[in-house]
Amino acid sequence: MIKAVRFFPVAKVAPSRINQLRLASALIAGFIVQPSMAARYELPSDGSSVVGSKQFVIARFEDTFADLAERYNLGYQEMLDANPGVDAWLPKVGTSIQIPTQFTLPEGPRAGVVINLAELRLYYFPAGTRYVYTYPVGIGREGWSSPSGTTRITEKVANPSWFPTPSIRAEHAADGDPLPSRVPPGPDNPLGPYKIRLGQSTYLIHGSNKKFGIGTRTSHGCFRMYNHDIEEFFSRVPAGTTVRIIN
Repeated sequence: MIKAVRFFPVAKVAPSRINQLRLASALIAGFIVQPSMAARYELPSDGSSVVGSKQFVIARFEDTFADLAERYNLGYQEMLDANPGVDAWLPKVGTSIQIPTQFTLPEGPRAGVVINLAELRLYYFPAGTRYVYTYPVGIGREGWSSPSGTTRITEKVANPSWFPTPSIRAEHAADGDPLPSRVPPGPDNPLGPYKIRLGQSTYLIHGSNKKFGIGTRTSHGCFRMYNHDIEEFFSRVPAGTTVRIIN
């Protein structure tokens, strides 16, 4: 015997409503998984040094300071400093969290690249424009301090190999983690997809395979950037650009 099958009517949704839902889904997906690119600001016409403005978000269950930092293109330490007393790894749902996207431009000429060690932040003033781009950076930890002074970009390399220095290899060997003399390009390369060499030849601006180190003092003296930031910065900054490193 063949049983009768009942078909239930499907509610119709207006095409305009479908488009609204699609747009909402796309926006939500982008908010959740897409990190922001570098902040770009027009230089204040009144000579002011302040650009951007603070933001606030309401914590969700899955939010951590590390995730929020990457989402809003900030460093981890910046998030800690802006939110004292808030649990960085498990903020209470509903907590108002400050997103510190207001910056004070470094003193001195607004030209070339300026890295403020105290702020854990890089500023780039492209020649012939009235704009500044700013990125969080990781810098040298205690015992491996990043340099200060004025230098310039001498080399730009895509898909670099890493040749750890003898001192770095000795440190890793002492920790039971021996390193090869060369680490090829790829996900295990701590330089990430791009490196930019400075005039002090042992120091680089580069990407990273450990995004948690962005905006902290954890490097061996080089300047680490998120991989999406170094990709953008690499494409914009020409070799020969002056780099001032201040504290």
